[in-house]
Amino acid sequence: MKTIFYTLLFCLPALMTGQKKPSDYFQNPKTKVLVVGTFHFDYPNLDAHKTPKEDQVDVLSPKTSKEVTELVNYIKKFKPTKIAIEAWPEWNANKKLKEYSEGKHRDQRDERYQLAMRIADDLKIKELYSVDARSILDDLEEKLRKTDSVYFKNLLQDYDFKSDDPVSQSFSALYKSSEPKNFRSLLDNFMYMNSKEYHQYGYGAYLSGDFKLRQYDGADMLALYWYNRNLRMFRNIQNIPHNAEDRILVIAGNGHAAVFRQLFTYSAEYDFIEFSSLK
Repeated sequence: MKTIFYTLLFCLPALMTGQKKPSDYFQNPKTKVLVVGTFHFDYPNLDAHKTPKEDQVDVLSPKTSKEVTELVNYIKKFKPTKIAIEAWPEWNANKKLKEYSEGKHRDQRDERYQLAMRIADDLKIKELYSVDARSILDDLEEKLRKTDSVYFKNLLQDYDFKSDDPVSQSFSALYKSSEPKNFRSLLDNFMYMNSKEYHQYGYGAYLSGDFKLRQYDGADMLALYWYNRNLRMFRNIQNIPHNAEDRILVIAGNGHAAVFRQLFTYSAEYDFIEFSSLK
C-alpha cells in the first residue's frame, strides 16, 4: 500500500500536467543488438584469468563440436544482418571470411571462425566488422614513454589485474566455476555467462582489486585503459551502417560484453536483446 501511495505521489504531478515519460521522446524503432560474450575458444590465455590445460575444452572434438553446432543454431535465431567481432582491422576478417566460404579455416578453434564466420556463412552475410580498439592509455603510453614521465610510471605501478583481497578471490572462484567443463553443454555455459546477473558481477570485477590502488591511480587507470577501450569499441560499432531493420550480432570476450550490456541498454539508438530470450 505504501509503495502504491509513493508511486502516485511522484507520478501525479506529471500526469496532471500531461508531461511525457522520457521514453515517449524516442519512439522510432531502434536497431536490435545481440551481444554474445564468449571465452576464447583457442585459449590464448592473454587475459588476467588464465585457464589451465586440464580445464580447457577442445571445440573440435566430436562431443564439443556438436555443442558448437547447437550454440550456433541458437544464436542464428536472432537472424542477424550484421556481425561485429573482437578483432583488429589488420586481422583481415573479410579476407578470411571469403576463404572460410571456400572451405578453409574450418579447423581453426578461434571463436571468430567457429561462431562468427560459421554464422555469416550459413546466413550468406558477406562482411564482418572488426571493432577492437586500442585504449587512450596505449596512445598516451607511446608518447609519454619518450618523455620518461615520472607521473606516468607512478600511475602504472602495480596495475596488473593481480590482487589477492577477499573480493578478488571471490571473482577468481566465480571465473573458475564458469569454465565450460562445468556445464552440460556450451549453450548452457553461454546462457550462464550472458545472464544479467553474471554481467553485473563481471562489470563489478573491475571496481575492486587494482581499482583501489592508492588514492585515484586505480580509478584513473580503469578509465584510461579498460573502460576507454570498451567505449572506443562501442564507437566502432556505432559506425557500422545500420537502420531500424538491422539486427547487429556482436561477438566478443565476455569481459567486454558486460560493459557493452550497459552501453547498449542505456543508448537511445539500440535495443539490447537478452541472450536467453531467443526463440
